[in-house]
Amino acid sequence: MLRFYLTIIVSIPWIIYFMIKSRYILRNKAAYPLEERYAFIKRMVIQCMKNGRIRTKAYGMENLPKEGGYVMFPNHQGKFDTLGIMYSHERPCTVVMDEIRSKMPLADELVDILDGCRLNKSDMRSQVKSIKTVSEEVKNGRIYIIFPEGGYYHNRNVVQEFLPGAFKAAMMAKSPIVPVALVDSYRAFGINILRRITTQVHYLKPLYYEDYKDMKSKEISDYVKLEIMKKINESMIAKGKAAPNPI
Repeated sequence: MLRFYLTIIVSIPWIIYFMIKSRYILRNKAAYPLEERYAFIKRMVIQCMKNGRIRTKAYGMENLPKEGGYVMFPNHQGKFDTLGIMYSHERPCTVVMDEIRSKMPLADELVDILDGCRLNKSDMRSQVKSIKTVSEEVKNGRIYIIFPEGGYYHNRNVVQEFLPGAFKAAMMAKSPIVPVALVDSYRAFGINILRRITTQVHYLKPLYYEDYKDMKSKEISDYVKLEIMKKINESMIAKGKAAPNPI
């Protein structure tokens, strides 16, 4: 957490600018196409990474669909996960976020600016409505990030159980499902070191509707989880470390 607080302190002038500019954009949203709003968020992410001495290496961008909407399903390690993906993802994307977490400063503005989805985990009817909304938006070309672990619990590079229901929006939209393996993302804001660190984002080969149309959500969930675990293990072994996920 030390780096997180240091990044906040060093970034105070940028945070003030971000808050003021965000409120202006939200009051005049019609004048700012999604591409411009996404570019604004990415500039803030890049500045945050610079101030926090964080570098992210991205791999597999050739696997991302070139057209249309799709849903990315990453493992979840901490506060930096969404930022690492948006830093490396060229086309505008947004996120499905727990409603409570989404109301935190900075996260609140990010979700609003990028027209993200807030998920009320205590209200099943509201969740169903949110899934349908995300599904329709993906059909119309939007790109979403959904964390199928549902949260992060200081798990580092160990992948936790995936919630099959997280895949329903993509299945309803019949959209590509893109597994995303995050490696060392927890190191950005989750450990007390200040030296420069590097995180990794791996975009894996997508599942298209033709690939999963006969699969149940649990089968899709298990497949995506396994692919992510294999990529994380491969990356850690390449660094001379033990594979963290038993396969």
